[in-house]
Amino acid sequence: MNKVLEIFKERAITAPLSRDVTVSFEFFPPKTEKMEQTLWDSVQRLAPVAPAFVSVTYGAGGYAYAADLVAGLKKIADFEITVAAYPETHPEAASPAADLDNLKHKIDAGAGRAITQFFFDADAYLGFVIRARAAGITVPIEPGLLPATNYKRVVEFSAACGASLPPWMGELFEGLDDDPETRRLVAATVAAEQCRALHAAGVRHFHFYTLNRADLVYAICHILGVRPEEGAGNPA
Repeated sequence: MNKVLEIFKERAITAPLSRDVTVSFEFFPPKTEKMEQTLWDSVQRLAPVAPAFVSVTYGAGGYAYAADLVAGLKKIADFEITVAAYPETHPEAASPAADLDNLKHKIDAGAGRAITQFFFDADAYLGFVIRARAAGITVPIEPGLLPATNYKRVVEFSAACGASLPPWMGELFEGLDDDPETRRLVAATVAAEQCRALHAAGVRHFHFYTLNRADLVYAICHILGVRPEEGAGNPA
């Protein structure tokens, strides 16, 4: 059993709530009126848990490289800038070392934090942080998490961004193609266990790729102890 799982065994889902976790959310711009309504419904649903910040997926304009965009923004004002990191290496990178060099370029250009591409193997993230620190990258590197309600879609996403899918994930979702309710329950369990394992390893901030869907992320936040302040009420 690897070290992460050993730690997690001591801090299982039944352990007391940590109360020291912060979260953030990523949304994407809607393309239709229906999708716009879904987005705002999700924003309102998640707002009571008071995320540290939110991000919005968008292109980089005329900039060919993220480091150039960071440098350009820093020329305008002293923005707080967060950039992407790839625990399992960007698919277009020549090597893991080259990918780390690219991340360092973005940090040197003025970025003060990195958020990872989604992953499902906690060791991949923890190993990446160790390698980044050894390469001289000292900014926070926060995990990006994708609750996997649609496994077939996650397979497509993973192929595009270079994230690996552990065999056990496919087994968990096997036979659930026509059972969305059970898929949601399985997805919530997987994401919550992933978060608790990372928390046991020292992680205190989690960034969720919401896909503009709120209910599953809200449930995971609740499990982590990230809840509306007393008196704020729960969203409908």
